[in-house]
Amino acid sequence: MNYYLSALGYRVAHINEILQGSMIQIRADRLIDQLLIDSRRLIFPETTLFFALLGPRRDGHDYLQDLYDRGVRSFVLSRPPEAGQLADANLILVPDTLQALQDLATYHRSRFDLPVIGITGSNGKTIVKEWLNQLLEDDYRIVRSPKSYNSQIGVPLSIWQIASEHELAILEAGISLPGEMRKLERIIRPDIGLFTNIGEAHSEGFSDREEKIREKLGLFTHSRAIIFCADHPEVASAVHQLAASRAESEPLTLFPWGKSLAAQVRVLSIRSRGTSSELLLLRDKEELLLSIPFIDPASVENCLQAICVMLFLGRPPASLSARLSRLVPVAMRMELKNGINHCSIINDSYSADLSSLAIALDFLVLQQQHLKRTLILSDILQSGKTDEFLYGEVARMLRQKKVDRLIAVGKRISSKQHLLNQVEGMEARFYPSTDDLVRGFEQLTFRQETVLIKGARVFQFERIDRLLSLQAHETVLEINLDALGHNLREYQHLLRPSTKLMAMVKAFAYGSGTFEIANLLQFHKVDYLAVAYPDEGMALRKAGIRLPIMVMSPEQGSYEAMLQHNLEPVLYSLSLLSEWEFALRKAGISEMPVHIEIETGMNRLGFAPAAIGDLIEALRRSACKVRSVFSHLAASEDPQHDAYTRWQAERFLEAANSLQEALTYPFLKHLANSAAILRHPGLQLDMVRLGIGLYGIDSSHSGLLKLQEISTLRSTIAQIRQLKEGETVGYDRSGQLTRDACIATVRIGYADGYPRVLGNGLGKMRVRGTLAPTIGNICMDLTMLDITEIPGVRENEEVTVFGDAPSVQQVAHWAQTIPYEILTGISQRVKRIYYES
Repeated sequence: MNYYLSALGYRVAHINEILQGSMIQIRADRLIDQLLIDSRRLIFPETTLFFALLGPRRDGHDYLQDLYDRGVRSFVLSRPPEAGQLADANLILVPDTLQALQDLATYHRSRFDLPVIGITGSNGKTIVKEWLNQLLEDDYRIVRSPKSYNSQIGVPLSIWQIASEHELAILEAGISLPGEMRKLERIIRPDIGLFTNIGEAHSEGFSDREEKIREKLGLFTHSRAIIFCADHPEVASAVHQLAASRAESEPLTLFPWGKSLAAQVRVLSIRSRGTSSELLLLRDKEELLLSIPFIDPASVENCLQAICVMLFLGRPPASLSARLSRLVPVAMRMELKNGINHCSIINDSYSADLSSLAIALDFLVLQQQHLKRTLILSDILQSGKTDEFLYGEVARMLRQKKVDRLIAVGKRISSKQHLLNQVEGMEARFYPSTDDLVRGFEQLTFRQETVLIKGARVFQFERIDRLLSLQAHETVLEINLDALGHNLREYQHLLRPSTKLMAMVKAFAYGSGTFEIANLLQFHKVDYLAVAYPDEGMALRKAGIRLPIMVMSPEQGSYEAMLQHNLEPVLYSLSLLSEWEFALRKAGISEMPVHIEIETGMNRLGFAPAAIGDLIEALRRSACKVRSVFSHLAASEDPQHDAYTRWQAERFLEAANSLQEALTYPFLKHLANSAAILRHPGLQLDMVRLGIGLYGIDSSHSGLLKLQEISTLRSTIAQIRQLKEGETVGYDRSGQLTRDACIATVRIGYADGYPRVLGNGLGKMRVRGTLAPTIGNICMDLTMLDITEIPGVRENEEVTVFGDAPSVQQVAHWAQTIPYEILTGISQRVKRIYYES
């Protein structure tokens, strides 16, 4: 992450004074206006200061030389570089680089006297922040946290955005451990506090809910006011205790809202009317009737939070209705999906500013499946900067990120063609409005490229998204790339520093898609990928994946292509070794990496321990070079079979050691799968193979890791009909109605991968937060649900097949199978959408 700062920079020597560090080397006292913690986010190297943060598996110091080679010349380190490294750089040495980042942000915050709204709570922080920005942007030049960056790292980088032109800051803060909020409060120093709610998110680090509430309220230690819902008694009690503890010289104004009689803004009623809700509120004995364009309970609550902030700030109630009507749903993520003519489309079209543009361009660069990069960008509004300066910086970003084509929409950006046309090698097209782009769309060619759509919401770029997206039926599988990265880190925490990690992306990455997942794994620097068949590996190579790839089931007709794409085969028999040897000699290749599979009790594939002697003799004469030796555990997830697992391990190690003694070079040994990483840490050996755990499923049911399921399968309701008692639903008339019922037909069937066995009430889908049972047999393309007990459901509403609830594990349980089968069974006709939250 790196965030843009205008008009106010710091010299390196000044930063060293702020951090009270040791300037172990200074070459040029550069002006710094960019902070960087992630090497892939680099945009402006000359003015960037890199903080080498230490993580459980990743050390920022490992990226110093790469950043130096790319032009960065200023670094904050916690240990000196190697002799001769970074010879022409400015180097600040500190005990703790994260603390140094926070200290710099604290100093930066102290230089500005602007009102700050601080938001914390369990849910809704980001949405309320974005809606407050929408409601207040006509009155203030606002700086706000990018997306949901509210952590110990995200808050300092958010603060760094504050510049002299800003008139209001809206910042969110989230914590997962005691003591963290004190650090964030010192940085943010909010004047006005908003406590959204209290839930179960991130509860693991706290002894109870009361401790969690007290810790979160620590954000408002020095605030002058707190806005909160009085209907949550634990929150209300803690807020009043905080107010009572304040000295008379530092009073705390409380602004409760809710149905409680003690609320300053009382909620008298909430009525849904079509796609909107009418709120009847009581404020200072005056009734307010407000309409909001949402009906779901979470959105209504978030709107109420934002309304109360507006009322506290003194905004006249009469002006609220017009502003509330303009609220639009917040896109909390960038979505990656398939587009027309073999394009990939990244949709990030709900806002446009320099900070979010930098984040979106980073995501664009991460995608390697196409050589060409196109950006569709609208005017950047409410920046507080001159257009000459603003679009000059945009041009620098596009040059740094090597964007091939810019399609610019808006009068302001079009007026700065002279700046953007200076980006060498980039084609630029300009349109005064979205209507003009839509009318001229047929004259543009989009083919085999990655297209980023980035626009302020008033430009309605969803119209462009519809033109570019590959049309498919309304069942989609959403894959959370952030959750995948989280799961990877959870397992990495369990590994020794020397243990390598192989990620399994076979079977279309367990149904999640291949190159999108592999791109992320490559960025996270896993050591190996494994696929089942050669064509999977070849697809990854064509998509730009450079990691070593092990092919578990090589096929004779594909040997030449495997050699061409540098794919490493698994050899499990002497005949296969002989075939591969022939292919190598024919191609004139020696020392080709191969992987040897040992059979130790799975009784599937592999060299039996008794055949190791023959294998050794064949390898001594071979042009192959053994890269690794491995075996498969049959039941590592089950405590009842631990003795068998230990026996398998003994057989494997005996065979692998015999091979090692016979060969003159080292190779990797790996045995542990996802379950064994958790349950048998002694079997880590040189490398582990992470499969289903990467996708959020703990097959051992240990509960030791906070895994997140990465996949959510959604569909929509095609039709709703009212049926009478005695009527039947579906083929074979198996759905017999014993009462009058309301039946919804959903656009998903067994051809999409929803198991037919889940018909007749065995399966359930979530509609409006409630599980609705299936009725009748599952059809090829459709499934019927009984929604009689769920009021207000409408056609085309969204249905969750699996995700948070029900989980894929629950669906697998209903189907009497395993999550692997459910995930890998999702049809390729189901559109995949990849996103970062």
